[in-house]
Amino acid sequence: MTLETAAAIAMFIGVVAYGIFGGADFGSGFYDLTAGGARRGAQLRTQIDHSIGPVWEANHVWLIYVLVFCWTAFPRPFVAAMTTLIIPLLLALLGIVLRGAGFVFRKYSASMLQARIYGAIFAGASLITPFFFGTVVGAIASGRVPAEGNGDRWASWVNVTSLSIGVVAVASCSFLAGTFLTADAARAGHRDLASTLRRRTLAVGVVTGVLAIACLAPVAVDAPTLADGLLGRAAPLIVVSIVGGFAAVALMWRRRPGIARIPAVVAVAAVIIGWGSAQYPWLLVDEVTIVEGAGAPATLTAILIVAGVAAVLVLPPLIYLLHLTQSEKWTLH
Repeated sequence: MTLETAAAIAMFIGVVAYGIFGGADFGSGFYDLTAGGARRGAQLRTQIDHSIGPVWEANHVWLIYVLVFCWTAFPRPFVAAMTTLIIPLLLALLGIVLRGAGFVFRKYSASMLQARIYGAIFAGASLITPFFFGTVVGAIASGRVPAEGNGDRWASWVNVTSLSIGVVAVASCSFLAGTFLTADAARAGHRDLASTLRRRTLAVGVVTGVLAIACLAPVAVDAPTLADGLLGRAAPLIVVSIVGGFAAVALMWRRRPGIARIPAVVAVAAVIIGWGSAQYPWLLVDEVTIVEGAGAPATLTAILIVAGVAAVLVLPPLIYLLHLTQSEKWTLH
């Protein structure tokens, strides 16, 4: 394995982690948005606050990791992507900021009207962020980000591939969030709430599968390099994702949400890794390869060392935090 490939893999690990943990976090916005009125949706919104409260900020560690790693190890592709895709990236950032503000402020609102406004901001922003990140992925994967960074600021991400991936990203996050929320509600002993979440999650899971299959046809035409990779080296991962999705839906149907979280995570992770595998060896598809876009060897070595140290210092507390939030003692009363 070359130094450049090792750096790309280290960076992509952060992408996968953010897709899973951040995705489950963002996806809760769908259930908040569809919870109903203030009285009818109070229990569900309380469950959402309880479930994501301890981890919603920690999940952004992965985004920071990816951004720092990319601009340090692969500066030229980073500049090109940031320049061409500045609009969807700013909109995703706006979603992150508004989501955090809405999540905090609705707890301390002086009136019900204010709480509803901040709640709507939280829910809506939770959905636009994965959508715009998905359009960024689509733009890069379809070869619309030139190495010089002079791509069209609108056409680069307003196209069939980018919009399709954006929609699938929102649906996938919502399904992943649903499995975790259902498990949390069941563990807390809220059977009616768990049953409601289970039905919604099953519906979201079916819709997600249909959307994922439906977007393959336009992607095959619009992004041939990506399509070739998906049908080639990434094909086993796509199969794993499909099997994981079916298993998660089946387990939810059988009222086993705790176990359903595992294949749901596998399904989402397999899709993300499949994208990376299909795109390899390109950083910017049809424009810049991993080797071509990498920085100096000394820089790559240094950042890999820093990443290793960070893994030792940061991962154990994050794992322990997740353990605490998923333990039997962490219940909603």
